[in-house]
Amino acid sequence: MGSGILARALVQAYRQALTNASKSGVAQETLQNTVRRASKAMTEQEARQILGVSDQTAWEEILQKYDALFERNSKSGSFYLQSKVHRAKECLEVAYREKGQGTPS
Repeated sequence: MGSGILARALVQAYRQALTNASKSGVAQETLQNTVRRASKAMTEQEARQILGVSDQTAWEEILQKYDALFERNSKSGSFYLQSKVHRAKECLEVAYREKGQGTPS
């Protein structure tokens, strides 16, 4: 019950802050920044940069780069980089399926 009250209070405070910010012209920028932070989807361009591939790269080469980077980061203990590499592969997998360029497996 206490958490529900706290959540409502936070929502009301956020709405009031946006109302106050709209008077100074900051509201639109605040909303855009909130949306950007909330969206954690990786873009295709970012995925290509992470894996070091171009838009003409064959799917098999992308898998080779993915395997090499994923393995390298698992040995060095960088879970953050390893997860970025994995998300990049997932993003490109969807892009290649949509474009019909090979059959990602």
